[in-house]
Amino acid sequence: MKGSKAVVTLAQKCKNILSSNWQGQLNTIKADAKGSKEEIHSSTVKYMFLKDKPFIWVPEDDFHNVNAMIDERGSFSVTTQFPGPLGSILKSMKKLPARVALTGDVIALKEKRARLADEMIRESMLVEHNTISNSSYAVSGVLSSSNLGFTSRSERLLELLDGEVQYTVYKLDLRSCAFIDINGGTHDVDLEYIAAAKADPLAPFTAALIDGINQSEMRRKALMLFCFTHFNANVRDAFLLSVDRTGFDIVGKVPRSAVNDGGSVTYEWKQFRVPLKQEARDIETFCQQLVVLEDETLKSLSSYSGLG
Repeated sequence: MKGSKAVVTLAQKCKNILSSNWQGQLNTIKADAKGSKEEIHSSTVKYMFLKDKPFIWVPEDDFHNVNAMIDERGSFSVTTQFPGPLGSILKSMKKLPARVALTGDVIALKEKRARLADEMIRESMLVEHNTISNSSYAVSGVLSSSNLGFTSRSERLLELLDGEVQYTVYKLDLRSCAFIDINGGTHDVDLEYIAAAKADPLAPFTAALIDGINQSEMRRKALMLFCFTHFNANVRDAFLLSVDRTGFDIVGKVPRSAVNDGGSVTYEWKQFRVPLKQEARDIETFCQQLVVLEDETLKSLSSYSGLG
């Protein structure tokens, strides 16, 4: 399977997840002056994926700081973004958010390199802010429905720089990477493929895009229409599940093939993939294509119903 398209695709999925999120679960081995205890300490920490590895900000009062001094071995887990109701929907589907599991050595950065990491966060935040500020109505129309205080990566990373909490900055020198799909299947991915994969240009805005569309009743109705026109699926409700430069995934509530004993219709969630006509090179081109898709779908339905 090495070198195959499947492996490259998994590597791209890993890169997208790592580039789009800003927090993950860090695990280190509990230790004290006597050495490692072979017990695990876990906590949620903020990070940024830079130069093909996570740079992790650990509060100074977290036990990770002691553990990593004595035993550098650690692991780090990051899930896909699932803002709003997506978590409960996945649970009802008996599925978990896809995630990336990394192992490696947790290495503290020296002061100069830690300051450089902080500066890279500032630069990234500025780029994201300028991208949104200079965007068209197509973008602002989507993001205006999102709670950016919770879904904006730059907003969530801002607290690392405000000085209220002191952090130690670490890098995770990677040893292994695995992709865990929504069905729980584990797939090992070579680190060389992770390094070769390009980060999706939509990655920094993934959560905001998903939440913005899902919080808009009008756009969720458009998702329902996509399911009908593209897949001939009559869905009762729909949410955006994921987004990338080649398309987006929808979960739609569809009737089961059989009714229950009472004769009423029961529903289940089903996943649909809608491809873009052209790869989106940025958030602007994605939102523009989304608007075109919405307009084309409405025109198609109008013609079908004889109203066009």
